Amino acid sequence: MDQVEAEAYLARIGVTGPVHPTAEWLRELQLRHVLAVPFENLDIHLGVPIVLAEPALVDKVVTRRRGGFCYELNGVFAALLRRLGFTVTLLAARVFDPEGRIGPPLDHLALRVETPERWLVDVGFGRFSHHPLRLDSRAEQPDPTGTFQLRDSTDGDVDILQDGRPLYRLEAHPRELADFAPTCWWQQTSPASHFTTSLTCSLVTATGQVTLAGRRLIQTTGPDRRERTLATDADVLAAYESQFGIGLDHVPTVRTPAG
Repeated sequence: MDQVEAEAYLARIGVTGPVHPTAEWLRELQLRHVLAVPFENLDIHLGVPIVLAEPALVDKVVTRRRGGFCYELNGVFAALLRRLGFTVTLLAARVFDPEGRIGPPLDHLALRVETPERWLVDVGFGRFSHHPLRLDSRAEQPDPTGTFQLRDSTDGDVDILQDGRPLYRLEAHPRELADFAPTCWWQQTSPASHFTTSLTCSLVTATGQVTLAGRRLIQTTGPDRRERTLATDADVLAAYESQFGIGLDHVPTVRTPAG
């Protein structure tokens, strides 16, 4: 990522002026990112391949002002942080399902950022912390989205919990973006992937979160939740534009691969 791209990225997330590789700026950058860049899997259902290469990710998130899922969002955010002078390491994680069963390796991409304190940074998990989490602390860490805690697993990895529920198990050894390409392809193409069987676009707001799941528009403000079904394609396209800043020429529909 060059300086022009970095400046455009910062403008995309509403940051102006000089940025320094400090813990305070890392906290600000993560929050600005989750407030500006949606978590979404629209390309899978638009028939557009997801390419895990920095130029493609910059073009999608910065130039075309789109979102993405974990490999894309944390992958391109890592490039920005490095350009700004942060020390960043890509880490793989295995995601827990709602029943507590752990998923396959490389199921998720997260970041370790050093300021020099070590932080877990994740802008690509959907509903996650608004602020970086201390990787070396095992105490409870309060956040606007809940209480997080890190626990050492028996195999030497670290489990990330939110309000007592395990979210994912984080590896410690460094990865490269290319390491995630096979799993990214699987997530796009397998009928067993939840990304191929559902359509979602979600963004953190100043008061909660807004999600468009197919035609269901869900808006949360604190404990309050409002949900309505959008009747027409025009309504859906208008919601993508007004709620997420995403302009589409047709409505994506679930394209589940044949199993």
